[in-house]
Amino acid sequence: MTLSKFDEMTIDELTELACSIRKRVLRTSSSAKIPHLGSCLSCVEILIYLYWKEMLLDIQNPNNPERDRFLLSKGHAAPVLFQILAERGFYSLDRLNLFGKDGSVFHEHPPQPGYIPGIEAATGSLGHGFSMALGMALAAKIKRQDYKVYALLSDGECNEGVIWECAMLAASNQAFNLTAIIDYNKWQATGRSNSIMALESLLDKWISFGWDAIEIDGHDIYQIEKSFESANSNQDRPTVIVANTVKGKGVSFMEDDNNWHYRTPDNNELRAALIELEENI
Repeated sequence: MTLSKFDEMTIDELTELACSIRKRVLRTSSSAKIPHLGSCLSCVEILIYLYWKEMLLDIQNPNNPERDRFLLSKGHAAPVLFQILAERGFYSLDRLNLFGKDGSVFHEHPPQPGYIPGIEAATGSLGHGFSMALGMALAAKIKRQDYKVYALLSDGECNEGVIWECAMLAASNQAFNLTAIIDYNKWQATGRSNSIMALESLLDKWISFGWDAIEIDGHDIYQIEKSFESANSNQDRPTVIVANTVKGKGVSFMEDDNNWHYRTPDNNELRAALIELEENI
């Protein structure tokens, strides 16, 4: 069993990969007519860094008990996670031709483990993925195993009471092997996150719950790298990375437009988006 990182790629190469992933997410969203496109585009760099630079994985044996774990607590961003896993080599890109089709395991949210290699848990009910991530992190401590656990949350997900229960439990148990990343794109399903629930200052809230908290630009891979280096050096408390992002990042007419939480692009919009992404490489 071989655990490894795929850390040969440079930051510039990862940036180009982010553009490629965005284009494929756009194509599959348009073809399958499955929404949550804005939420997928806002977390691309975070996922790429996790899967190419941060986590120890065993592609040939995805259930290696020593592997690092990732849970997509904001399960509605599953379309981008499917692309990431395919690109990383868990399965062939051809399998994603089934995305959104009847009977396919590739749909709006991650399915139960066992259906898609690399998926740790079925998520979509907001808050539950974070709860499971904490359980896995505490299990590692009990078993004296060295694996780390990562959970990606949305800012709207922080409305859930279970998030703060888990935050207290993680701090009280010194779950230093748990890192939460918040995709802070400032939107949730029906409006601005900070007007629906008073999240600000999100950083201070997590600090008050006993976490080491770091705020970054969630599209800057250099800043993402530094934030994980800081999290890895922490040996007495869990870390949360508050990643400021833009919903719909990479396509000018989708950026910061919450309509793309529900809409899928038509052929003309898809063509315009792909041209724009190609020009930005």
